[in-house]
Amino acid sequence: MSSTSRRQKFLHESASILRLGLPVVAANLLLISMTFTDTVMAGQISPTHLAALAIASSLWHPILLFALGILTTLVPIVAQLHGEGKNESMGEYVLQGFWLSAALCVPAIVLLHNLEPIMSLIGYESEVIRISTGYLKAISTALPGILLYSVLQHFNEGIVLTRPNMYFHVVGLGLNILGNYTFMFGHFGFPAMGAVGAGWASSLVWNAMAVVMLVFCLRFPRFRKYHLLQRFQWPSISHLREILQIGLPTGFATMAETGLFAIVALMVGMLGVTSMAAHSVAVNIASISFMIPWGLSTAITTRVGFAIGRGEPEKARCIGFSGVLLCGIVMFGMAIVMAAIPETLISIYTDNSAVTTVAVQLLFMAALFQLSDGLQVGALGALRGLKDTRVPMLVNLLSYSVLGLPIAYLLGLQWGYGVIGLWTGMIVGLTVAAFLHNLRFHQLTRRMNAPLATLNLPASAEQKHTAAMLKTTNEDAITDRLSL
Repeated sequence: MSSTSRRQKFLHESASILRLGLPVVAANLLLISMTFTDTVMAGQISPTHLAALAIASSLWHPILLFALGILTTLVPIVAQLHGEGKNESMGEYVLQGFWLSAALCVPAIVLLHNLEPIMSLIGYESEVIRISTGYLKAISTALPGILLYSVLQHFNEGIVLTRPNMYFHVVGLGLNILGNYTFMFGHFGFPAMGAVGAGWASSLVWNAMAVVMLVFCLRFPRFRKYHLLQRFQWPSISHLREILQIGLPTGFATMAETGLFAIVALMVGMLGVTSMAAHSVAVNIASISFMIPWGLSTAITTRVGFAIGRGEPEKARCIGFSGVLLCGIVMFGMAIVMAAIPETLISIYTDNSAVTTVAVQLLFMAALFQLSDGLQVGALGALRGLKDTRVPMLVNLLSYSVLGLPIAYLLGLQWGYGVIGLWTGMIVGLTVAAFLHNLRFHQLTRRMNAPLATLNLPASAEQKHTAAMLKTTNEDAITDRLSL
C-alpha cells in the first residue's frame, strides 16, 4: 500500500472516529469539569480541604472505575449486535446491565463507608481524615445513579448515538456548580460543608441525570425497536456470564491503572499537605487532557465492534490503528501545552506559591507521559471492540502493579526522590502498557486477516469465514444517519 493510500485511509477513518467521538469527548470533558470545579472550589477554602478531596478521590475512583469498567463491556456487545442487526437482543443486555449495576452498588457502598481505618493507618492528619471520610460517605449515595446512567450511556454509544449524553452532561455541570456553591460554601440556608458538600452535590446531580436518561430512553421513538424494559426479565445467567467474562478483566485492567494513580496519590499524601495539593492540581490537569483520547477510544470501540459484527476484520484493523494514531497526535499537542504554560494552567487552581512550585515540576512530568497515555487508551479501545480483555488485563497488571508501582515506591519513598520519583513510576507504567497494548492489537488483527491457507480452518469454518469476508456495508453512511 502506498504512503498516499495510507494517509487517505487514516484521514477517512479519523474523520469517522471524530464524528462519532467528539460528542463523547465533550461529555468526558464536561464530566471531568465537575471534578475540576470540585478541586478549584476546595482550593479556595484551604489546602487542607484540597488535600482531603484528593485523598478521598484516590480511594473512591478505583472502586467506581472497577464497576464502570465492567459495564463498559456493553459498548462492544451492543456494537457487534448492532452490526449483526439483532435489535431486540440489545434491550435484553440493557436490562441485565441494570441487574448487574444493582449488584455492584451494594459492596461498593459498604466499602466506601469503611475506609477511615486505611487513612488512619497511613497516618494522615486528623482533619484531613475527617473531611475525606465525610466526602466518601456523601459520594457513595451517587453510585446507584452513576451506574444506572452508565448502562444507558454505553447502550447509546453502542448504537452510535452519542450526543444526548453530551447534552445531559452540560446540564449536569451547571447543576454541579450550583450544588457546590450551595453546599460547600453554605448558601440558601444550608450550612457550609467544605469538600464534603462537593460529595452531596455530585450525588444529587448524578441521580437526577440517571432519571432524565432513563426517561429519554423510554420515551424517544427511535428506541422502540429495541424493546427496552418492555417486559420483565430476571437475571439471565447466560447474558451475565458473557458480560462478566469480558467485563471483569476490563474492570481489573481499569483498576490496575487507576490503582497506580490512587496509590501514588496516597503515598504523596505522606509527604505533606503541600505535595498532596500540588499533586492534585497536576493530576487534575492531566485528567482533563486524558478525557479527549478516552472519548475517542469509545468511538474506536464502537467502530471496531461494528466492523467485526459486519464481518470486516481488515476494516477493523484500519479503524483501530487510525484511532490510536489520532489519540497520539492529540496527546502530543497536549504535552506541548503543558510544557509551555505550566504556571498559567496552575494559576486557575491556586495562588499558593509553595503549591505552585511543586505543581510546575509535576506538570512537566505529566507532559512526558501524555503520548504514552494516548497510545495506550486508544489501543485499549480497539481491543475492547474485538472483545479482547483478558490479555489487556494481564498487561495492565504487569505495567502498573508489577513495574510502575514498585518503581514509584522505591524512587519516591525509599530513595528520597519524593513526588518526582513517585511520578516516574507512573510514566514507566503507562509507557510499557502503550507498547504492549498496541502490539497485542497488531497481532490479533494480523491473525484475523491472514490468508485462509495459513489458518488451517476446517471446511465449514472456512466457508463461514469466506462468507463473512464477502459481506459489504455502507457503514459510514449508517454512522452519519444514526448520529444525532
